[in-house]
Amino acid sequence: MGLELYLDLLSQPCRALYIFARSNNIPFELKRVQLAKGQHRTEEFRKVNVLMKVPAMRDGSFTLAESLCVLATTCSRRGPSWRSGAGGWKRQWGNSSSRKPTRRS
Repeated sequence: MGLELYLDLLSQPCRALYIFARSNNIPFELKRVQLAKGQHRTEEFRKVNVLMKVPAMRDGSFTLAESLCVLATTCSRRGPSWRSGAGGWKRQWGNSSSRKPTRRS
């Protein structure tokens, strides 16, 4: 069993993860979860993510549910070079994404 991504492509975080994985040739199996039909509230999906939210990832017996963590973990499959872009993020936003952006001269 390889990497499984549980996504609803109507969700922006899910689309971002899907586009990243496809554009970087990361092999994964797409598991569609239709939020409008309540598929995220089934017992089957609850086994993947007890919070019942997408995106979610399963790799063997390991599951991950937080969208930024899923993206970062997927990035790490691409190789260590993904971290080179993190410097720009940190310069703009600081250590937390909850901060307001600040302009630097």
